[in-house]
Amino acid sequence: MTETAMPKDPTIAFLSDQLDTRYLLPAFREVFPQARLLPGGTAHSEADLQPLDAIDMVVCWMPQHGLMARMPGLKMIQSVGAGVDHITADPDLPALPVCRIVDPDMASGMAAYVCWAVTHRQRSMDAYLDSQRSARWQEQAVVPARRHRVGIAGLGTLGLHCAHALAAIGYAVRGWSRGPKTGLPGGISSFHGPDQLDDFLSGCDTLVCLLPLTDETQGLLGARLFARLPAGAHVVNVGRGDHLVEPDLIEALDSGHLGGATLDAFSQEPLPQDHPFWRHPRITVTPHIATRTAPLVIARQAKSNYEAVLSGRPAPGATDLARGY
Repeated sequence: MTETAMPKDPTIAFLSDQLDTRYLLPAFREVFPQARLLPGGTAHSEADLQPLDAIDMVVCWMPQHGLMARMPGLKMIQSVGAGVDHITADPDLPALPVCRIVDPDMASGMAAYVCWAVTHRQRSMDAYLDSQRSARWQEQAVVPARRHRVGIAGLGTLGLHCAHALAAIGYAVRGWSRGPKTGLPGGISSFHGPDQLDDFLSGCDTLVCLLPLTDETQGLLGARLFARLPAGAHVVNVGRGDHLVEPDLIEALDSGHLGGATLDAFSQEPLPQDHPFWRHPRITVTPHIATRTAPLVIARQAKSNYEAVLSGRPAPGATDLARGY
């Protein structure tokens, strides 16, 4: 593209209801050295973003609803993660390109977390930690990985990477997606569509949710789904907090039907200190850290997307808003 096609001094606003976005500023200063950067997020107010009509790009996570609609010069919206549901939830979202991050390192980070979550419970590591605290040398039953069935709901880039990693350890892996998947490696069973969901769930000793958040998947992790899992199953949610119906999870755990849950995403973040998940003996909570993208990767992809939008080309990270991802 020509040098004049991109403004030398674009104004970039950082928006979030839940995240202090100042950690991104050094990387964006490096990639956009002449840009005007307007930090937003939980530590800032709308006054820090004035004038709104001068903003060219928004970089965001959980942006305030209605705010972007009041930015008449806005050209592009950039998520700081792979998901854009937190952006499309805005009922006043302007009709502009919405871009996601495609991080080459995100898949390996997610696979490491998911393998830890599965192994931690399948190998009774919680019990060993309790034994250590009381100085007890006590063995737990060892179940071979091949006898533990792990289901991945969501066979996108992240889900496939997790499936490969779990299969390499020796777990019996199956996957479920909205549509059929081709070219899966041997040893990974594939299910798709609503008609095959129950068959998929019936063979999951651990269920890992890596689905995008859409109208169809919101609240999917609820009582109906839990009832179709085998007794004692473990649920791992590394998708979105709104996939989970929280009271249904607690009921399924307290009844003994589910054996445990590992949760990294929540409808409200940070998770309130009085939330029952913190103290439930069968729930492991982590603060949305399953995988993270480096700020420099976010800044570079934002620049690539922005240059494409200004030149009239499809942005590399542009999402299909009709599909929700």
